[in-house]
Amino acid sequence: MRKHCLLWTCLFTLCTLTFAQDAQREPSARAEERIQREVRDELVMLPYVGVFDYLAYKVNGYDVTLIGQVVRPVTKSDAENAVKHIEGVEKVINQIEILPPSPMDDRLRIRLFRAIYGYPALQRYALGVLKPIRIVVKGGHVWLEGVVDNEGDKNLAGLRANTVPGIFSVTNNLRVSKP
Repeated sequence: MRKHCLLWTCLFTLCTLTFAQDAQREPSARAEERIQREVRDELVMLPYVGVFDYLAYKVNGYDVTLIGQVVRPVTKSDAENAVKHIEGVEKVINQIEILPPSPMDDRLRIRLFRAIYGYPALQRYALGVLKPIRIVVKGGHVWLEGVVDNEGDKNLAGLRANTVPGIFSVTNNLRVSKP
């Protein structure tokens, strides 16, 4: 009889500990929000991120997935190292693509920058250090990433990008900020 009681007590304790560990693995909404905020802050503070780099992330529990495209390989490793040291982050999946070096793409980047940020209606986006319209060029194909104030600015940026000679395609992924 005592053996059965002891066995049931041990099983109950083991099950309770297992459920407690599972409950601890799931972050609260507040913890996940904090991780998201800190990941954003760390990525914004990276020293070599420019208008031709696009960094994004996804937070799933205690795991962070980094995505995007960068011109310099050091930016990819810096992003991963910065996020790794955030309290609560257990795993970093780095899916950032390093764009291949290309003199043609470099020339297109400069022309696109001038066409978009030099246009009077879009010049307000050129103010400040962090440019909201990101210009990604790979093999003559262009992606516009980031956030603009309204649908008109989104369309105008896409139109300005299409005026640059030597581009094969333009994908306008700009998002309109919430009013």
